[in-house]
Amino acid sequence: MFDATTILAYKGKNKAVIGGDGQVTFGDSVLKANATKIRTLGHGKILAGFAGSTADAFNLFDMFEDFLEDKKGDLLKSVIEFSKAWRKDKVLRRLEAMMIVLNNDHIFILTGNGDVVEPEDGELASIGSGGNYAISAARALKKHSQLDEEELVRESLNVAADLCIYTNHNIKTLILEGNK
Repeated sequence: MFDATTILAYKGKNKAVIGGDGQVTFGDSVLKANATKIRTLGHGKILAGFAGSTADAFNLFDMFEDFLEDKKGDLLKSVIEFSKAWRKDKVLRRLEAMMIVLNNDHIFILTGNGDVVEPEDGELASIGSGGNYAISAARALKKHSQLDEEELVRESLNVAADLCIYTNHNIKTLILEGNK
């Protein structure tokens, strides 16, 4: 995990949601409080979030978008080919970076080590310095509340922001409607 950000994704029954905070740090200083670390890809059918350097994020998002185009939007095929390419690239594989990508059917965590991880529950994934706080809160809220998917992601990220000094309360979310 990185001292960088917090990204949380939830592939729920009605919606797929990804959220992230807006804080960009350099060492122990906050450089920016309202960065956007999540985006839609694949003509609005894929959600993605990034933890790591901002410049690297743009590069990796663009690279992943190319794989989505090549694989005609097939997320599973795209993550496998993307991870192979990321792992083989001598420059990119040195990045301390992680991504979460999801659609209405799948959710994956991707790393430069070539990891393609589909969470055991198939619903929740988190990355970044506050990721463990966010996913813990999300699991508890999922079990003990009636929050919808977006509210659950927002509240979980707010818990992470209360605990992690590299995460702030400037939360942004993206939603894919119509999950199963």
